[in-house]
Amino acid sequence: MAAPLVLVADDDNITRSIVEMKLKSRGYRIVTAVDGDQALHLIEIERPGLAVLDAMMPGVDGFEVLRRLKGDPELAAMPVVMLTARKLEQDIVRALDTGAADYLVKPFIPEELASRIARLLPIGRV
Repeated sequence: MAAPLVLVADDDNITRSIVEMKLKSRGYRIVTAVDGDQALHLIEIERPGLAVLDAMMPGVDGFEVLRRLKGDPELAAMPVVMLTARKLEQDIVRALDTGAADYLVKPFIPEELASRIARLLPIGRV
């Protein structure tokens, strides 16, 4: 059985690398995107089991990617974790009300993110 696939979308190279390394060390397969347009394209092609989205990306932002995913009947069940520097109550509530499964604020603890993802997409579940 193949390891679960996680999409990591963030315009910051360091954040993407940290998340990718941590999740790979936990046994996940990773596909990365640098902006919302690329994230949406990869989601259509790769069909990951979970997406980690930064809210502030060039072009289509993470909130819009989340809205589009939750509005698509074929993709709405995919868990989405928002990982962003936006920490205002209105941003957190907006993401959760739109359907985000979790919301973490940067700076973040990579091990905490991995544990939260493991709750939503355990290894062994595809």
